[in-house]
Amino acid sequence: MAMLELHDVHTFYGSIEALKGISLTVEEGEVVALLGGNGAGKSTTLRTISGLLRPRQGDVRFGGRSIVGRPPEEIVKLGIVQVPEGRRIFGPLTVEENLEMGAFLARGQKARIQEDMARVYDMFPRLRERRHQLAGTLSGGEQQMLAVGRALMARPRLLMLDEPSMGLAPNLVQFIMQTVREINRQGVTVLVVEQNARSALRLATRAYVIETGSVTLEGPANELARNDQVVAAYLGGRR
Repeated sequence: MAMLELHDVHTFYGSIEALKGISLTVEEGEVVALLGGNGAGKSTTLRTISGLLRPRQGDVRFGGRSIVGRPPEEIVKLGIVQVPEGRRIFGPLTVEENLEMGAFLARGQKARIQEDMARVYDMFPRLRERRHQLAGTLSGGEQQMLAVGRALMARPRLLMLDEPSMGLAPNLVQFIMQTVREINRQGVTVLVVEQNARSALRLATRAYVIETGSVTLEGPANELARNDQVVAAYLGGRR
């Protein structure tokens, strides 16, 4: 049984069908990438999984149980945590206050919160240096570190990342991808939406290509990296 399963999921924005029968699986311990152009349905897929959108048809199952219709905060309690596109950090709060917001499931458990915060600071030493700084004054790369760190404070079983490399310099992209790989090594399953297909396919074990709301290709990441269609559309025509 897969950790996460989507079966024939149809999600709409009003009368517009954004997902047209998406089916995919994520096994425990995997890193799975969702590739595709703007408007393909990648972010909508994550928002449907996390409960921000409710599908009109189909099922989303986590650990063998349907989670369709559950509120987002309940889905977080089950262990699915999303880092949204654009980071969505709380700018007027400090770095440390943002991390504390991520630990809402552990309210009153001071020792656990301090333990998790120390782990985040070990992973992102720059955040420790800036822990009393307002989050809105951080650089884009630092804000992405904070967004990932905030998600880790909830102790996810499945971490979903929406465009983690967006707007970052190449050296920071490499650092974020290495960090995601290390998070996975520590036992967290990862589902990542990423337009930087080359980086995503290096990171992932498997990948799906989504076009206009439908899965058009799927398979091991190293095989998709050699697929002529993927190379032409997402890798600049070069393997």
